[in-house]
Amino acid sequence: MEPAAGPAPRPAGGTSPPAGTAAAPASPALATRQLAAGYGDVPVIHGVDLEVRAGQLVAVVGPNGAGKSTLLKAILGLARIMGGQVLADGNEVTGRPLEELVRLGVGYVPQVDDVFDPLKVSENLNMGGYLLGKDERATRMEEVLAIFPALRSRLNRYVGTMSGGERKMTAIARALMMSPRVLILDEPTAGLSAALTEAVLNDQVRTLADHGHAVLLVEQKAQAALRLADVASVLVQGQVAMSAAAAEVLASPQMAEVFLGGRAGQAKASEEAQVAGGANVAGGTSVARGTSVAGEAEVAEQ
Repeated sequence: MEPAAGPAPRPAGGTSPPAGTAAAPASPALATRQLAAGYGDVPVIHGVDLEVRAGQLVAVVGPNGAGKSTLLKAILGLARIMGGQVLADGNEVTGRPLEELVRLGVGYVPQVDDVFDPLKVSENLNMGGYLLGKDERATRMEEVLAIFPALRSRLNRYVGTMSGGERKMTAIARALMMSPRVLILDEPTAGLSAALTEAVLNDQVRTLADHGHAVLLVEQKAQAALRLADVASVLVQGQVAMSAAAAEVLASPQMAEVFLGGRAGQAKASEEAQVAGGANVAGGTSVARGTSVAGEAEVAEQ
């Protein structure tokens, strides 16, 4: 029988905090502080502050060319940092290469080239855990399959024969093999139908946050992302135009103006119609009409 637990030990070299004193909040799992980055000598994002905490889904949305992809690349060490910081669990990781970030608990699922088509699902998962020992890898695979049980019956399927939603599930599961605390997802629904989009966002992305991961999502279908996210940041011309609860961003007339040049109620109709168009915000006031709030027709940032 375990001995009864005694009083909590006092902090070394000091006294216990007074009763009622609140503990300091934990550092965000991932954060940027006044981050500026770009390519060559040309800055694309400026002064971006962002936080993602454990169990939280944070969506980054914005019109074409707003800097969303550059933000991810800067966090992942793939773009030139011109100022500011990237922090993981309060530790500076600015400019660290992607392979080092993976070892530090940051997982990344790119928009394309996220799975190995000629390999089976089980082989893709094993590739994701290549740094683990055989036994540890097998244990971790079971943990990942507990999150995505639909993959268990597909372990012997070749990924190249699977649907877009199943392929994306495999990609996310592969990234989970290294037990990341943070998952960064770059437009996971690109090219998927409306039904598969809902399945990926609801059954996969939201599930990650509900299992305690800190999830940073860049998503072209902003309406769908905002309905599921906890917090959202809107990028316009490389700067954060609004950061608030996702529901607040979704309902904001200001953000509808940024995306649509019109009422917030137009957003859903525009997303469903997949209206093509681009938004050019000049000083935050002049916005071209016809741009879907969902960014359904959003092209990849160059």
